[in-house]
Amino acid sequence: MISSPRFRRTMGTAAAAALVGSALVAAPSGAAPAQKGCDGRTNNTYDKLLECVRLEGVVEHMEEFQAIADANGGNRADQTPGYQASVDYVVEVLEGAGWSAEVVPFTYDAADVILRQITPVAADYIAFDAAGTGEGDVTGTVIPVDINLDGDRANSSGCEPEDFAGLDFTGPDDIALMQRGTCSFGQKAANAQAAGAEAVVLFNQGDASAGDRFGPLNPTLLPVFPDAEIPVVGTTFAAGEALAQEGSTAQVKVDFFVAESFNVIGELAGKTDGNVVMAGAHLDSVPAGPGINDNGSGSAALLEVAQQMSKSKPQNTVRFAWWGAEELGLIGSTEWVEQRTQAELDEIALYLNFDMIGSPNYYFGVYDADESSFVAPVPVPEGSEDIEQTFEEFYTLRGEPYDDSAFSGRSDYQAFINNGIPSGGLFTGAEVVKTAEQQSIWGGTAGQQFDPCYHLACDTIDNYSPHALEVNSDAVAFAVFTYAASTESVNGVAGAKIPGNFRIPAPAGPEHTFAGPLGGDDHGHDHDHHESE
Repeated sequence: MISSPRFRRTMGTAAAAALVGSALVAAPSGAAPAQKGCDGRTNNTYDKLLECVRLEGVVEHMEEFQAIADANGGNRADQTPGYQASVDYVVEVLEGAGWSAEVVPFTYDAADVILRQITPVAADYIAFDAAGTGEGDVTGTVIPVDINLDGDRANSSGCEPEDFAGLDFTGPDDIALMQRGTCSFGQKAANAQAAGAEAVVLFNQGDASAGDRFGPLNPTLLPVFPDAEIPVVGTTFAAGEALAQEGSTAQVKVDFFVAESFNVIGELAGKTDGNVVMAGAHLDSVPAGPGINDNGSGSAALLEVAQQMSKSKPQNTVRFAWWGAEELGLIGSTEWVEQRTQAELDEIALYLNFDMIGSPNYYFGVYDADESSFVAPVPVPEGSEDIEQTFEEFYTLRGEPYDDSAFSGRSDYQAFINNGIPSGGLFTGAEVVKTAEQQSIWGGTAGQQFDPCYHLACDTIDNYSPHALEVNSDAVAFAVFTYAASTESVNGVAGAKIPGNFRIPAPAGPEHTFAGPLGGDDHGHDHDHHESE
């Protein structure tokens, strides 16, 4: 259902009375100042801030991320020079804008992973260690287990112990090759280990009708199979197809080590003690590419907003975070939250998450805290509905249709909601395919993914929608600025009135374009951390 309309204490009562129930667009008045004018003034009203948060500024930051990737092996993945250079760039921009900037280290268990075919062809393949895998270095014969490389490629590869009957796993170093489909990866790996395999390779299904089932798997064996003693890795459909050739031999290696990475925390001090407004975006890319939409878009928008808010004096402290190792399983944000005391967590009024906000074949998605489309599979902290409504008000202000995005916890807000902190965010789509109905609302191309370059090398500076990025950069500014003044509607802490007579309409309501029990399916941003088929 749609939240009942309400208007904030930060707006004039006359404007509120005039706009209750309306969807009129209130655009900033007058011509926008030159960039030099923005750099020299205090953006202390909605009009001023939204005039000065510009697409050109956001894109300049994304271009820097692209240049960093170009100079460092084509990506900005955690544990690479490209990621360290991204950290340095964020710190440079923050300090140049007058914010405090802290580089906060964290450690996590990592793995050196190798998937190398030896015969009948020699090739190295991208691979991820499965969550819950054992450790080892195995070179031996690849044995396909009930795989299907033809047609729709439907299969139940490795789901039953009988799938291994008649296969010779008595050699010293046998590698079970299994395909995504039907049952959990944990069940497949458990059956392979019981059959005598010394290593397991899980490859994607290769079924175009079910979204992206060609790219590399990042599987988990948990909670189904917590007792893996052998190395288990996930890879692409193409790699599985190559490894399935007759006479195939390969090396599978998983070697554990402790990795160190870094989050960047920027802060603009407020007047009220103990009431912090947080917003975050993950800074790392996947190894496959530079990660400009995922998630240079969210990272760059935060940098632009930080620069344009730098001379304002917020009522509440504003804290921005650029998270490391998100693509490896939300590690940086989770570790940062775990590093905080309970008293420090209690000071965080809310958290806003911006992960992929400029997808080239976009829709405008708002995390569905009121569950009007999706039953949330995670707890939704009290106050999160207000955050959803704030973003809905902005889209209505701009005359932009919007829809719900599942409040799934599958991005960096997970650790915050697990600690009862109200959260919300924006999302423009990843690997899910746009429908004809969605094309009629947001344009773009039906039958293609919202982001056709999701987790691929083509996620470059050319991989974004200028319109989506421009609108959402302003949405980021609008929400941060609103809560920097007052979080009373979220957590009851009174704040200050924002100067001016800025008119905010009631939300128009989501489009409900996704199929499912409440009008929505699970189109969350899960980075392929698959548990099952």
